[in-house]
Amino acid sequence: MRAVVQRVSKAQVIANKTHVRNIGNGLVVLLGITHNDEEKDVLWLVQKIVNMRIFNDDQGMMNKSLLELNGNLLVVSQFTLFAQTKKGNRPSYSSAAKHEIAIPLYELFLEKATLAMGKPVQCGIFGAAMEVDLVNDGPVTIIIDSKNKDL
Repeated sequence: MRAVVQRVSKAQVIANKTHVRNIGNGLVVLLGITHNDEEKDVLWLVQKIVNMRIFNDDQGMMNKSLLELNGNLLVVSQFTLFAQTKKGNRPSYSSAAKHEIAIPLYELFLEKATLAMGKPVQCGIFGAAMEVDLVNDGPVTIIIDSKNKDL
């Protein structure tokens, strides 16, 4: 499971031109799921994201987590995070999970994130064409991979 996490002052996702979700201060998570991801990947990644200290304290140091900030979370599914670009100019997406694996894990991620946050998590629609509009605060952008915890 791979996530691109962006600290934002505000963000919005529009799916199918009608489904609109907005957040204020918080995190946007672009979430990619691969074929061998499991529940343990979801649990680890949710805890990492909500507890990561990437928000400024009163001294301007990144010492606060999303939970401490009581910030917001917007999650957008993005299979292209598992693009393979080694050969040619057309990326291969064969490492992205098929719907029957990805959808349950995406829904589990949303469920566990909502529980961890103690409030609703905003999200796009899995598999839909979406427009994401955000103001990256910092900018702070972090890539996290549940299979490569060194990132």
